[in-house]
Amino acid sequence: MPYFKDAEDVYANLGRLFEDIIADEDLRSRFQGADTVFQYRMRRPDSQVTVKALGEEEPQVEFGITKLQPEVVLAMDADTAHRFWLGKVNVTVALARGQISARGPVAKILKLVPLVKPVQPRYEAQLEAAGRSDLSA
Repeated sequence: MPYFKDAEDVYANLGRLFEDIIADEDLRSRFQGADTVFQYRMRRPDSQVTVKALGEEEPQVEFGITKLQPEVVLAMDADTAHRFWLGKVNVTVALARGQISARGPVAKILKLVPLVKPVQPRYEAQLEAAGRSDLSA
């Protein structure tokens, strides 16, 4: 059974994580260091989260259809994205198995990968605070 019942559920959890990231001064500056617009395109349920993290520009998060043009696109099931942000997905293995597909400049993708680790505890705490223990498994 999927973790998320619909796109709104994805946005309320994974989407909110990105909103929290850009609201946090330290994490925001780390993501802006990647200097890109990246997008998570998810299936089951169909949803997408696009994040503008360009150098000194004001960061932005958009859900669903957007006019932002992503430079990096990561496509995966929403369940894989959820487990990824919990630190339960090995990116290399997931890419090799086709569970995650990545499009965009490799250098930009590689700048995003190390940003996951400092966000994992925040996502776990966010799920706990929202009473979503069903998602912390």
